[in-house]
Amino acid sequence: MKLSQYNFNLPTDLIAKYPSDNRDESRMMVLHKESGKIEHRHFKDIIDYFQDKDVMVFNDTKVFPARLYGNKEKTGAEIEVFLLRELNKEQRLWDVLVDPARKIRIGNKLYFGEDDVLVAEVIDNTTSRGRTLRFLYDGDYDDFKKTLFELGETPLPKFINRPVEPEDKERFQTIYARNEGAVAAPTAGMHFSRELMKRLEIKGIEFAYVTLHVGLGNFRTVDVEDLTKHKMDSERIIISSDAVKAVNNAKERRNNVCAVGTTVMRTLESSVSTTGFLKTYDGWTNKFIFPPYEFSVPNQMISNFHLPYSTLLMMVSAFAGYEQLMDAYKLAIKEKYRFGTYGDAMLII
Repeated sequence: MKLSQYNFNLPTDLIAKYPSDNRDESRMMVLHKESGKIEHRHFKDIIDYFQDKDVMVFNDTKVFPARLYGNKEKTGAEIEVFLLRELNKEQRLWDVLVDPARKIRIGNKLYFGEDDVLVAEVIDNTTSRGRTLRFLYDGDYDDFKKTLFELGETPLPKFINRPVEPEDKERFQTIYARNEGAVAAPTAGMHFSRELMKRLEIKGIEFAYVTLHVGLGNFRTVDVEDLTKHKMDSERIIISSDAVKAVNNAKERRNNVCAVGTTVMRTLESSVSTTGFLKTYDGWTNKFIFPPYEFSVPNQMISNFHLPYSTLLMMVSAFAGYEQLMDAYKLAIKEKYRFGTYGDAMLII
């Protein structure tokens, strides 16, 4: 597959700037893989497509307020710092992206907050945009982390193209988020409300949880035409024995296993036995899924509508079938479905 095959004309007014009023009331396109049949529903109708003992697998990562604005020493130039991951707790070291990167050198100090409540020193250049910062803070670790996160804001993707608002703190997060470490939300899961989860539970659908701490690699542009040459950023994943048991039991019973989102799909497909069953894992994955690809674990998936050229779109096309998915996207545009992080959902069964 080539990068150019993932271009399509997406009107900018179809990129959702705000979430739906209620989580489970966004629209949902249902694509039946075998027949090609398409239905137009609402997300809360998803319960109609699952039976007793089917398993839904969720990503329980939690987004932290990763975007900070500070000023460079001497010049006072405004610098955006995007926290990627904590490297060393004791030394307050963080892997970050800075913008504009050309103005930042090793040894520069950056100041954040009123009265410069937080100061950081640049100690390493890791990539053209990436840096390692050491935060200089006298208090204990909990005070430092509290201060850091109070200064940070919800890291909405740039394509949403509006200022962050107070409600984003709650809505740019799933209701079951608990393991802090993501800089982007697992968007398919954001459609689930507490009421819907309860209704699914009453129907007998089982829930399993894995963790993938979503990084900015999800939004990084692919700059090679030959997809086999693209390298994904590594992301931390955790697959517990409880998740393995739930998924493998469902497979043995021939029940459905539904991956709630591309991050879950990537996690599940990163740790598979030779017989196609899920294995426990705690480590990193840089798995890049694009057609042709044979999936081992889930037989269903939920996804949002993704932007042109994105690796997320490539993965979903591997699951749904390239031609079938691109035809579905043409219909979604015609029917004015909402795209992106806060957009509508697609169920592929």
